[in-house]
Amino acid sequence: MSDVSRPSPAPARTAAVIPAAGRGVRLGPGAPKALRALNGTPMLIHAVRALAASRAVSLVVVVAPPDGAGEVKSLLDAHALPERTDFLVVPGGETRQESVKAGLDALPPDYDIVLVHDAARPLVPVDTVDAVIEAVRDGAPAVVPALPLTDTVKEVEPAATPGDPEPVVATPRRARLRAVQTPQGFDRATLIRAHATVTDQVTDDAGMVEQLGLTVVVVPGHEEAFKVTRPLDLVLAEAVLARRRANDGF
Repeated sequence: MSDVSRPSPAPARTAAVIPAAGRGVRLGPGAPKALRALNGTPMLIHAVRALAASRAVSLVVVVAPPDGAGEVKSLLDAHALPERTDFLVVPGGETRQESVKAGLDALPPDYDIVLVHDAARPLVPVDTVDAVIEAVRDGAPAVVPALPLTDTVKEVEPAATPGDPEPVVATPRRARLRAVQTPQGFDRATLIRAHATVTDQVTDDAGMVEQLGLTVVVVPGHEEAFKVTRPLDLVLAEAVLARRRANDGF
């Protein structure tokens, strides 16, 4: 028996794709949502830093509005980002699905794990990012961070006229429900196959993998990984940043 030890295989390389091509109409008129300032810094920069904070993430691909790639690249160049991480900006499409695919198409071949992260979730903690990556490394084809629901949820028959009363159809068991966050993590080949074969418009990439018949697993999310969608969310995000600065000088 040989006593020559074999080197252990290098861990799979991880890239993150951040689709940031949306307009964010629910935050009102003005700049695209991802470029809105949060504590004086665009939300997109906060989101990029949050993903790059993971030492496992060596490439972040930002998918910009179709006519705004130059502006987004200038934005990244103007802010301090980790030197150990590579950054790439590509133009996106008209839909989120098209934009994620544009980010996927731009990845070099030597990345086996892909994270997809909402630019509107600027405060996701690095521990959540690392937990998603670890679950993919352990063999899950798709991983989502999620939180249990605190509210009871009702399924309704949508009203024909917005604002009209809506009849309740069912009350799902809350214990079986989760509110899904990002980053969502994927085996790269699985995500590419999902984008090549699923044509329905879906609200997240994990839903596309589900349509392939594969199992998506959940890891614990974090309350600070909320999505900044409404003006009130900006107030909450500012408060989180203020608490972080007070606690650890973030």
